[in-house]
Formats: sequence, structure tokens, C-alpha cells
Amino acid sequence: MKQRRVGLYGGTFDPVHAGHIAVARALLELFALDEVLFIPAHVAPHKRSTVRQPASPLHRYAMLVLATMAEPRLKVSTVELDAPERPYTVETLARLRTEYGASARLFFVMGADSWADITTWREWERLLALTEQIVMTRPGYTLATGHVTDEVRRRIVDLRGRTGAEVAAALEAATGEPRIYFTDAVSSDVSATAIRQFARASEMNAAAELLVPPAVAEYIRKYRVYRNTHDSERNNVEEQPAHDD
Repeated sequence: MKQRRVGLYGGTFDPVHAGHIAVARALLELFALDEVLFIPAHVAPHKRSTVRQPASPLHRYAMLVLATMAEPRLKVSTVELDAPERPYTVETLARLRTEYGASARLFFVMGADSWADITTWREWERLLALTEQIVMTRPGYTLATGHVTDEVRRRIVDLRGRTGAEVAAALEAATGEPRIYFTDAVSSDVSATAIRQFARASEMNAAAELLVPPAVAEYIRKYRVYRNTHDSERNNVEEQPAHDD
């Protein structure tokens, strides 16, 4: 029986946009995943000190459901929305590991910036042992490894520049300890901050509607989700696929 493969894609998703969906679709194919599970944060810990609070959990969850409802392999989890008292990623992954069982291969998705800060996360070594990791970067981007331990470094598999067949072979060859896969084959330049600014200024004009799924654009317009919010110029951390601790 084929081992089930699940991508765990965490973030604020404020709002979910075309880039998030494109990343999820690409990961489904490149890593031969059975599904990608979007995990919206209740209030990501790094958001608490910023001038702008995210849209309500209900709005962000609803937009994710609308964005994924036509694609059976894209799913939305309420694991963090249901447990705001436990916001740390390591706790979320431990819970999902229990729910999916030891036989499933779980891949936690993070961006290069999150990888650079990984040693500041709560119980980061335990976190990296709970699932396999997919670290997404841009072509030509330098990923440091000196900040992690020797034990973690030897689990890194660099897939940057590799073909789909080479990625498949690397996944099949991986046994034992969870691997950490570096890939530059998946990227997105869509800015959630720009979408919110468009929505606030002009109630989702044609340019903004190209950046989000149609149903999400209609939802933002109908409920005026971002009409009473303010974004700081420096508040761009939600663009990372994984939220930090």
C-alpha cells in the first residue's frame, strides 16, 4: 500500500491568494503529495507586537475554504483555530502527527526566512523530528546551514535545480530520520499586503482581483474585510508559508 503523503502549509493567510494556491499545487506534483493541508493560525505569535492585527479567524478560514473548495486535494484545518491557547508550531505538528498516525509521511512547508530563524522557534529540534520539512527558496538564493546542529545538517537533502524524476528518487531513497528538503522549484511573488491595500483603497479593483481566487475577491468585497485596517510598511511577515514562534 502506498504511504500517504501530506503537506502541512501553515500561515496567517490574510488573505489566501493566488500565490498560496500555486505553491500548494506545485508541491502536490513535485513531492507526489496526496493532499496539502492549509493551517491558518489563530493569531501567529509574531503578529502580536505589530501595529496591524490580522483579519478575524472566521474571515481567514472562510476565504481558505472558498479558495480550495473546487480542489479535493487542497484541504483546510482548524487545528490552530480551535486551540488558540497552544499557538506554537511544535504543538500543532505533534497533534497532527498523532492524528495522521506514524504511517503517514508529513511534510511541513516553510520559507527560507523561517529556516534562517528556526533555532529561535519553540523546541526547534523536536519540531524538525516530528515531520519531514520542505524549505522553499528562490533560484540562486543562499541557504545557510551553519546555525543548525551537525545532526540536523546531515538530514538535509538539497533538491535545488533537480528534475522531477530526481526529486522522486530522493524521496523514495529517504528512510529512517525525517529529511529536510531544500527546493527552489516553488515560489510566489504575490503580496498579501498589496492585496489588503488594494481592498482598503478601492474595494478590490480589477488588478487586485487577479491576485486572489474569484470567490475570495467576492468575499472580501461583500464583507469589506480590509476596509478598516492599516498596514505598516514593515509588516510583511505573513508572506512566509510557515509562521514562526
